[in-house]
Amino acid sequence: MSQDLKAAARTALACLDLTSLNDGDTAADIDALCRRAQTAYGPVAAVCVWPRFVAQARAALPPEIKVAAVANFPDGALDVARALADVAEIAQAGGDEVDVVLPYRALMADQSTEVGEFLSEVRFASRPLTLKVIIESGELASADRIAQATRLALAAGADFVKTSTGKTKAGATPEAAAVMLKEIKASGLSSAGFKASGGVRSVVDAAGYIAQAEATLGADALNPQRLRFGASGLLTDIEAVLGGAASTASTAAY
Repeated sequence: MSQDLKAAARTALACLDLTSLNDGDTAADIDALCRRAQTAYGPVAAVCVWPRFVAQARAALPPEIKVAAVANFPDGALDVARALADVAEIAQAGGDEVDVVLPYRALMADQSTEVGEFLSEVRFASRPLTLKVIIESGELASADRIAQATRLALAAGADFVKTSTGKTKAGATPEAAAVMLKEIKASGLSSAGFKASGGVRSVVDAAGYIAQAEATLGADALNPQRLRFGASGLLTDIEAVLGGAASTASTAAY
């Protein structure tokens, strides 16, 4: 087994937001998710769930594993009241992190001012929680729109800019990651991070994004404070690789 792939698996594990955002999720599913988050090779960075499961997840997990939940998800409407209600529910239930969907359709309709105001209100309401802004890069499609969305998120005070909800046809891609990472570096914000989400299923895929992050932001960014992966199936492949087996998952991007 390549030591480089094992190193990538260890980094991916430490930076993983183990996610369950199925419409039919139950309390039993969340219990299973929280048990899964505490692996024989170490804990994941966070679990990511619907707001209604935040209190349950927080009670089931040790403090070092953060609880993230989604807001304005998955459609990304330009609906400030709805997003703020989600943020309030997450905060009141003891959540640590908010993953909010940027109103990407509004951005594509040239409503950048409104989108910026939306993000600023969400940032104000969510402090001191970690805020990840999902730009839905696969729907924005063009590099210019992806760059614009990333700049708006960072200008509003986002801690992370995230590729995708995982609910659209196109998730994370190396091309979108390159644009987002470039904008993060150009911002001069030494604490801003990148999250690859949507279709990241193998350690090989994760290794590609790790290499991109290192090349653009430096080795100091390869930690859960600046790099995350949002996935449900990636952990199985991480455990296989760390256990000495070959990577078993398909590689969509790399």
